[in-house]
Amino acid sequence: MPYKAPIRDVQFLADKLLNAQKHYASLAGGEPLDCELRNAILEEAARFSEEVIYPLNRTGDEQGCLWNEDGVKTPDGFADAYRQYIDGGWPGLSMPTAFGGQALPKSLDFMVSECLSQANHAWAMYPGLSAGCRGTLLAHGTESLQAIYLPKLTSGAWTGTMCLTEPQCGSDLSFLRTRAETREDGSYSISGTKIFISAGEHDLSENIVHLVLARLPDAPAGTRGISLFIVPKFLPDPHGEPGVRNAVQCGSLEHKMGIHGNATCVMNFDGARGFLIGEPHRGLLAMFTFMNSARLGVALEGLAHGEIALQGALSYATEREAGRALSGTKVPARPADRLIVHPDVRRMLLTIRALTEGSRALLHSLGQLVDIELGTDAEAAAEAASFLAFYTPIAKGFMTEMGIECANIGMQVYGGHGYIREWGMEQNLRDARITTMYEGTTGIQALDLLARKVLRDQGASLEQVIVRIRADMEGMNADYAQRLSARLEEWQAITVTLFSAVSENIDELGAASVDYLMYSGYVLLGWQWGRMASVPEVREGADAFYRAKAVTARFYFDKILPRCSSLAEQMRAGADSLMALDDTDFDTLAGR
Repeated sequence: MPYKAPIRDVQFLADKLLNAQKHYASLAGGEPLDCELRNAILEEAARFSEEVIYPLNRTGDEQGCLWNEDGVKTPDGFADAYRQYIDGGWPGLSMPTAFGGQALPKSLDFMVSECLSQANHAWAMYPGLSAGCRGTLLAHGTESLQAIYLPKLTSGAWTGTMCLTEPQCGSDLSFLRTRAETREDGSYSISGTKIFISAGEHDLSENIVHLVLARLPDAPAGTRGISLFIVPKFLPDPHGEPGVRNAVQCGSLEHKMGIHGNATCVMNFDGARGFLIGEPHRGLLAMFTFMNSARLGVALEGLAHGEIALQGALSYATEREAGRALSGTKVPARPADRLIVHPDVRRMLLTIRALTEGSRALLHSLGQLVDIELGTDAEAAAEAASFLAFYTPIAKGFMTEMGIECANIGMQVYGGHGYIREWGMEQNLRDARITTMYEGTTGIQALDLLARKVLRDQGASLEQVIVRIRADMEGMNADYAQRLSARLEEWQAITVTLFSAVSENIDELGAASVDYLMYSGYVLLGWQWGRMASVPEVREGADAFYRAKAVTARFYFDKILPRCSSLAEQMRAGADSLMALDDTDFDTLAGR
């Protein structure tokens, strides 16, 4: 199927919902971005995505990456596409001019990245990880490290990775064993093995910059004893160019369900030379800059898979003929009516559309918060950071779960044709499946939300969010505002119930957390759909685009937001049935 970047929808959000021009003007530093320039950049990003990297999506899936002792070869066309990407100046879009960037808003990066991820998830991960590496060095690197690495990362000549997980530890980094020993010159010798390292080795760039978590000899146990190091594949020479090869190698590639075009590597560090980032034993805190950036990036991947499902399902349902409409034949001259006449097909299409376009509205509103957080107004930046801390686990967890649901439904619209390769729907589902695991599973995001962001401050962060939502409800359709208000009240009531339950039994936290995250996600999307339905052109039904927005908003409030009721009931049911069996009972069931 062809891919078409959803530029009109992104522009609708920016101009009609998020007042982008006012937002750009409020950002300090340089000339403000105007909407005409933004649209020109988006149109070029769309062209690059549609014409250059989307045609490589199937190629990447079928060929995968090839390992040998000298390195990893990416699928045909990937390296050439990356050269075109850096020639276009894309890596430095939002980087400071001091490092060769263009200093444009980070929210514009979100818009460009959405196109890239939709066109080719596996390819887009290479530059996506580099963005997190750049952001971490900007926030925590010394001036000397920034001077050496950021210009090359900004130009795209060098790419970056994050190296956290090890064979004996997945998300629980307290078991981390990679060692860092001090060298006489003040650098460090890094030894250990990291697994699941996306873009850890490839042939796209001349150097790869690894950000590696490791322990110093005097490190305390647990996560408080972890430090962060920059470990390049090639050590920079005095001129800042790739010099001698460092002692870091890709030992093997993982064999995966999807995203075959991205190299997922086992990386071996054998006394590799590294350089400390930030303070000793405070590396995990610094790495959270990378991880939070990556969590929003993975949320964007969830959105991307929803959009691909929507485009594929719409195309198929409006062309494929099968059966007759229940209300009577629509096209007597044809042997069957189109799939689009069937209510269940419309249910599937509108579900994908409601979840995808609602997620897009949420994500790009978060992009503006990122701009503010990175700005020079300290008070505004602190407020934006507080909101982002609350929204990020919801966006990552909810939007990736919805991406998989949409990819699954998209396949269903095709019937049996969706299960075979030629239509692309089965690849979309396989590629989407990793997103709920990347950067912390849905369960981990849910615990972060409920334990750290809600219960820890006694609901103060939640109250701030609800106040913001209620402020936007003043201009909403009265029916939508009433329904949303009821959910906000229920959200608060459930939170109070959980305060009490968790204080008596800590297992109630884990029992409710995922349901709580999903409930929160549905409410946030209800907020976005209520806002979109309030746009004058949507209310007036100015054209088919706006009429579809109005109908999809109604569908969301009628058919999707009520999912909150079952989630609320599940949370109120508590942990009893989950914890009723003893651990030994499970051992018996497992055949031990």
